[in-house]
Amino acid sequence: QVQVVESGGGLVQAGDSLRLSCTISGRTFSNYNTAWFRQTPGKEREFVAAIKWNGLATYYADSVKGRFAISKEGAKKMVYLEMNNLKPEDTAVYYCATESSRQRNNPPRAPQDYAYWGQGTQVTVSS
Repeated sequence: QVQVVESGGGLVQAGDSLRLSCTISGRTFSNYNTAWFRQTPGKEREFVAAIKWNGLATYYADSVKGRFAISKEGAKKMVYLEMNNLKPEDTAVYYCATESSRQRNNPPRAPQDYAYWGQGTQVTVSS
């Protein structure tokens, strides 16, 4: 059974940095694309960043490009989202998600393409 667990959220001020962590267990870690999404009340879940299963390519939403960085550490079965220069509009619940298909070429950006999700971690950025 695949389990996804996020951690690292919190309350920060605008301009601060925060690192989210995602641990994935229950299967071979390195064969699957993984992404971060975020959601605020009343809005659809929004793509933030994704990393290819082999770690050789990363993808970002325009709103976070240049400020956020996604990475993975196979030995620890962890995926990270480093968030810098945070803005109040980054406030949301952040979710880690991973695919069920092995070694797909390009990580998708639609949430419905991801089979396994964590419970989410709240990030609040005050102005």
